This record gives sequence, structure tokens and C-alpha cells, in this order.
Amino acid sequence: MFKLTQQSAAKAICVAVAAFGLVACSAPPKPIVVTQPEPIIMPERGAVQANGSIFQAQRGYAPLFEDRRPRMVGDILTILVEEQVSASKSNQTAASRASNVGIDIEQLPDFLDSLADLGLDVSSASDFTGQGSASANNTFQGTITVQVLEVMMNGNLRVRGEKQIAINSGAEYIRFSGIVNPRSVTGQSTVLSSQVAEARIEYIGDGYIHTAQRMGWLQRFFNWASPL
Repeated sequence: MFKLTQQSAAKAICVAVAAFGLVACSAPPKPIVVTQPEPIIMPERGAVQANGSIFQAQRGYAPLFEDRRPRMVGDILTILVEEQVSASKSNQTAASRASNVGIDIEQLPDFLDSLADLGLDVSSASDFTGQGSASANNTFQGTITVQVLEVMMNGNLRVRGEKQIAINSGAEYIRFSGIVNPRSVTGQSTVLSSQVAEARIEYIGDGYIHTAQRMGWLQRFFNWASPL
């Protein structure tokens, strides 16, 4: 019976160590800000009827005075990313309390006269002070060209784009998605990121430089197991 219990304990210890190892080795999942590239569904054109005319309206027809701003599925525009977010917060709390209670013994029976000079004094005091502050400042500037995925019922454009830059042994990925109001697009087919609704901006990298910035598995294990 003792051997069976000892074996069970050894198995339990092995399972616990293996579980700790898996937890330590597992890196926290990266939040997905921009989904993977979506296929662009181009609207199908109707059957072209040969009418013998030189002018064919179905083949790339564009009026001379037409505004060439992006407004159809597949059109491209440039997003001017200029994001600057600053936030600060400060809290301060102070509280104090004091109390005092005194009891005098004056009238006692004759056999307790010796206690007449005794008294009871109780006092208490408490003081609490707390303060905290936090601040954050993020700046992101750049440009990225996106493509129109969908023209919504109200005319807004749902866009998405991705840029990949490979430098030596590392790669940088910039992804952007959002909803653009055609009225916000300039004549150069550009729009500020601050004018894009539901904007999703993602800037991540891969390579040995980004690997060096990650916490090691042993340190993650101690952070997970530490009660402090």
C-alpha cells in the first residue's frame, strides 16, 4: 500500500511539474487587431452587346469631368496615419479619525474604596493617506495604401490594407482597416486616420530583435507561480 501511495505521489508531482512547464513555456496570445486579408469581390459586369459603335460605355467609361476619388470596390486610397494619444490620471485620498473615552469611578461600596482612585481612559486614532498617478503617451505616424473592400448602403467605404517591410533578418507588418466617408477623401486620394471610423491600426514585427524583447520561459514561469 505504501509503494502504491508513493508511486501516486510521484506521478502527481510529475504531472504538476509538466503543467507548470507548459504554462511557463506558453507565451500569452497576441491580440488580433486587424483580421487577415479579405478577398475583394468585384461586381460582375453584364454581357456586352456589340452594337458596332466605336464608343462602348461598358469598357472603362469615365466622363471627362468625373471626380476620380475612390468610390468603387477595388479602388485604392492612401491613409495618412497621424495618431497621438495622451492620457493622465491622478488620485489622492486622505482620511483621519480620533476618539477618546474616559470613565471615572466615584461611588463604590465601603469594601471597594481602594478602587475609587482608579479610572479608565480609552483613546484611538487612525490616519490614512493614499495617492496614485498614471500617464500614457503614444505617437504613430506613417502612410499606408488601402483598398476598398465594400461600398456600404450609405456610400461609406470599408477599406483594408497591409504593408510588409523586410529588413535583414526581421520583418515589419503594418495593417489598417476602417470605414471612410468619401467626403473626407482629398483630391490626391488621401485621408487622415483621425477621420476614419472604426479604425484598426496594427504595427508588429518578427525576427531576432523582437524575439530578444520577449520574456524568457523561465521568467514567465516564476511570474506565474509567484504569489507576490
